Amino acid sequence: MPKVNPSILRWARETAGLTLEDAAEKVGLGEARGLAGSDRLAMLETGDSEPTRPMLLKMAAQYRRPLLTFYLAEPPAVAARGEDFRTLPAEFAKRDAALVDTLLREVRARQEMVRAVLETEDEATPLDFVGSFDQSQGAEALASAIRTRLVFELKTYRHGSGRGTPKGFAYLRERAEAAGIFVLLIGNLGSHHSTLNVELFRGFAFADPVAPFVVINDQDSEQAWSFTLLHELAHIWLGRTGVSGGRPASAIETFCNDVAGRILLPSAEIAQEPSLVGASQEQVIARVSAIADARQVSHSMVAYKLYREGIIDQETWSAVTTLFRQQWLRNRAAQRDRARENEGGPSYYTVKRHKLGNRLVELSRRMLAEGALSPSKAAAILGVKASNVYSLTDSAA
Repeated sequence: MPKVNPSILRWARETAGLTLEDAAEKVGLGEARGLAGSDRLAMLETGDSEPTRPMLLKMAAQYRRPLLTFYLAEPPAVAARGEDFRTLPAEFAKRDAALVDTLLREVRARQEMVRAVLETEDEATPLDFVGSFDQSQGAEALASAIRTRLVFELKTYRHGSGRGTPKGFAYLRERAEAAGIFVLLIGNLGSHHSTLNVELFRGFAFADPVAPFVVINDQDSEQAWSFTLLHELAHIWLGRTGVSGGRPASAIETFCNDVAGRILLPSAEIAQEPSLVGASQEQVIARVSAIADARQVSHSMVAYKLYREGIIDQETWSAVTTLFRQQWLRNRAAQRDRARENEGGPSYYTVKRHKLGNRLVELSRRMLAEGALSPSKAAAILGVKASNVYSLTDSAA
């Protein structure tokens, strides 16, 4: 019988962002025979004792690794996740970074399964816009190309169309899915204990010509989702798979932000704004709020656009962005408190379908009906239990 590789136990814990103390608590290793739980776990990781199968199953669940991983001779190669476009904050928790890595690994596996089923069913038609653009062609040209391909109407976006909150995002998402792109909203790995830090992960683009995926961190404000989606679509047009987050310090992140900004808030509109350089912070905030509220875009996005157009300076942009972020966090906390007090709300399946997007749910439903997907594979693609697959997909029909 194969033996567990102790060094893999340590590697799996560390890549999950857990200390010995945290991991011992999560897998249920308490004090015994005068040894603290963390010391008992350390002994497992050095090979001085062997884990039981129930303990391995707990580790697999908490470290989010397949059970077979613990029997490998060496850690598996890091899955290709594309480029890291992020400018990370000076201080961030390793646990938060590990959660993002886990998300990217899991979504990559789901994307590969979608591509595989499309290829098996002879539906793997390459999308010609993936990788069709180059930065040298300019942000305005790419913004125009995306608008044209999506048949995106700014007036319709601002007035709202379709179901969902906000309605502008629902319309934009529907246009992206109609073009062949899967758009998912993911803000945690299954519970609030695994919430994904927005500063470390705002969005991810898989620039695959057959099954392009965009993942948006729904822990961000709803008004920011549209900007993030368009930012990631720019990555897909550029053929640049990767993860975005933090402040836009790199050239490609600034470029993709400019593309998204030109689509949602054309420069011609901003050009009419009087200079706010030297204005009080209250004046800037009032003007930003007026522009944002009338156009279904986030306050932070408007502030960034004003900065890029030279209407406010960098110091003002940074200051008001921080204030808007703090205000949004307070509002979100209050909203969650109200939600806890009020019973009811949308069903599990309604929420799950909203997060997965119509394109992914409908593809899974159709492939299940045609026998191209088993319930277990559909469950893996959708990120649900196999017992929930038919209830989720049938209610979308």
